[in-house]
Amino acid sequence: MTMTQSAVTNPPIHTLLQTRWSPRAFAPTPVAPAQILSLLEAARWSASAINVQPWSFVVVPKDDEDAFARLFGTLAEGNQVWVQHVPLLVLAVAQQQREPGKPNPYALYDLGQAVAHLSIQATALGLYVHQMAGFNPDQARSAFAIPEEYVPFTVIAIGTLGDPDALPEPLHTRELAERTRKPLASFVFGGTWGQPTPLLADVDQAA
Repeated sequence: MTMTQSAVTNPPIHTLLQTRWSPRAFAPTPVAPAQILSLLEAARWSASAINVQPWSFVVVPKDDEDAFARLFGTLAEGNQVWVQHVPLLVLAVAQQQREPGKPNPYALYDLGQAVAHLSIQATALGLYVHQMAGFNPDQARSAFAIPEEYVPFTVIAIGTLGDPDALPEPLHTRELAERTRKPLASFVFGGTWGQPTPLLADVDQAA
């Protein structure tokens, strides 16, 4: 059994955004090379400060057994439980300097934008993305000979949906739980910090 987790939104948003979510149950079906390139092309065309484009990606399909084992080995134990079935891992890396001795304070922001583009393109292709902070960046740096001026920031699992019933507890329960988000009024303010914008007066905050 596979499932989807479409968000209940108010006001409406684009279907690609509404249906994007981060599963843990993945099918072992490989991601086609053309699809992988499409994801990376979407990331390539993301915005960045001064067009520096400070992102890099280490792409590791499961059939590259050596590289997959190295990246898999950097993951937290709780992630390894479900990532073992994922067909594609991507290590997202940010370049911390615009040039030698000149830090780029927007590098991580720009990397996040690039990964967001990748995620929405994945949704458009019928793929799903789960981003993970639970990994060892120093181990990843060593495993893939990443230079010091670059920071390994997240590991991304990519593939098609699998059967949530194959997940152990508590992951199975978390997979089936209703998706939730903070109400807009808790973080969208008007002329004064902490005061919701008047735009929200007619928005049902229960949604």
